[in-house]
Amino acid sequence: MSDTTEALLRVEGITRAYPGVIANDDISFAIRPGEVHALLGENGAGKSTLVKIIYGLVRPDAGQMWFQGAPFHPADPSAARAAGVGMVFQHFSLFDALDVAENVALGMENAPPQRQLARSIREISQAYGLPLDPSRLVGELSAGERQRVEIVRCLLQNPKLLIMDEPTSVLTPQEVEILFRTLRKLAAEGTAILYISHKLEEIRALCEAATILRDGRVVDTCNPREKTARELAEMMVGGTLQQPARAKAPPGETVLELDIRTLPPALAFGTTLRDLSLSVRAGEILGIGGVAGNGQDELLAVLSGETRLPAQALKLSGIGIGRLGAERRRALGLLSAPEERLGHAAAPDMSLTENALLTGASRERLVSSGFIRWGRARAFARRIIQEFDVRTPGPATPARALSGGNLQKFVIGREVLQRPDVLVVNQPTWGVDAKAAAAIRQALMDLAAQGAAVVVISQDLDELMEIADRFAALNAGRLSPPRDMRELSLEAIGLMLGGAHDMEVAADDAVERTGEVISELVQPGAANEEPRP
Repeated sequence: MSDTTEALLRVEGITRAYPGVIANDDISFAIRPGEVHALLGENGAGKSTLVKIIYGLVRPDAGQMWFQGAPFHPADPSAARAAGVGMVFQHFSLFDALDVAENVALGMENAPPQRQLARSIREISQAYGLPLDPSRLVGELSAGERQRVEIVRCLLQNPKLLIMDEPTSVLTPQEVEILFRTLRKLAAEGTAILYISHKLEEIRALCEAATILRDGRVVDTCNPREKTARELAEMMVGGTLQQPARAKAPPGETVLELDIRTLPPALAFGTTLRDLSLSVRAGEILGIGGVAGNGQDELLAVLSGETRLPAQALKLSGIGIGRLGAERRRALGLLSAPEERLGHAAAPDMSLTENALLTGASRERLVSSGFIRWGRARAFARRIIQEFDVRTPGPATPARALSGGNLQKFVIGREVLQRPDVLVVNQPTWGVDAKAAAAIRQALMDLAAQGAAVVVISQDLDELMEIADRFAALNAGRLSPPRDMRELSLEAIGLMLGGAHDMEVAADDAVERTGEVISELVQPGAANEEPRP
């Protein structure tokens, strides 16, 4: 534990229990001013509950906290912010139809007049290397720029402790470096940062101390710079990590074909899909990479059946299915899992059994003559929980009660266990720990080995390089020609993400050009720009 004599925040014996689970069990640790402190642990280890207690969203059952030497027990986030605690959540709380200044004002107790606020936003954002235009609509911003709005909103309230929850999950490598420069500047000025992330190399690069949780308890502390990423992961899980592996076999016949000329977005601020074609063969994993906001959600909606197409624009085993809805496509063997797990992939207030029923009704025969077969539905939910190690009291638990990573394991497991002919997943390991990510990737590779065609849409390039057979980049709604993953370097992939789809040129450039050139091509905000002619 950090030196508590100089602690900005000191936590002693914090305990919080929910029905069937102790989320925090006698947790103690401390953070000093200017310290970048990592909070590590598997999904369900208790990290989210702990930071919610610090931020005033949850009351502890037992234990004490001190902030700047005084007792600290915030009744709500407003009280935490008034004391000097700011938090940037993993899921942004912004309104697309409002501009930056209006969104910032909504998060402040006593917002100044708009003109004064706009001036403050410009000054703070420039001072910390996070330039923002207060008059821009949030719906026009890239994911990285949206995160800047959240950070600047916190900085305007002069926090002494800044909590960051999975801050890089939707950022490009270039945006990550900008964020890290900002956090280092804040730390140098005395702001303490409590940093939560499953990206362990980032933890090693940024943080100087780490508290590690397992099953709600503190099990270790360390300087992460003195550990390897694998050592940190094994401290979190309390055992040896298995690397995903797959027996390669020649792919089979083409199973899925998509051909789109132009498809406007269904929602405001969405991305138009243009000249987009892909095909996937049985036993193959096609990886699709791209910066957030380049058409990933629109592509998944087209493949899942949420967006209808002309019949022959989408073919499953040679049969045109473009006009069919999601349930008909599922019955034929085309399954999907969207990025937004709570509210899109799962109904928050429904139990895990009910959520299993929502997509598994036809393929798992959970309905007969119009009546739900609840016994079969509960058995299916239990099988998902067991085979994908979902940490939950049982299938009657509502989806919203699960940690993000455990809900992600449930969502992916629900689709994999239905034995699809084609599975399309968007951000399959977003926000999950190293052990869970390895398990999900292994499940996708096993599914492909069994003959399924798998499409993985992901912003995690390391993930795609690990599991994909071919790679294509999605940029401003256009998809590059797929390339054999074995032929690609990380530099070449970076060029593809920036819109350099002529891979003969990109491959040559990747050898000769430096990371600075890639930074020029993959600019924050590029997700909303048209490719250069």
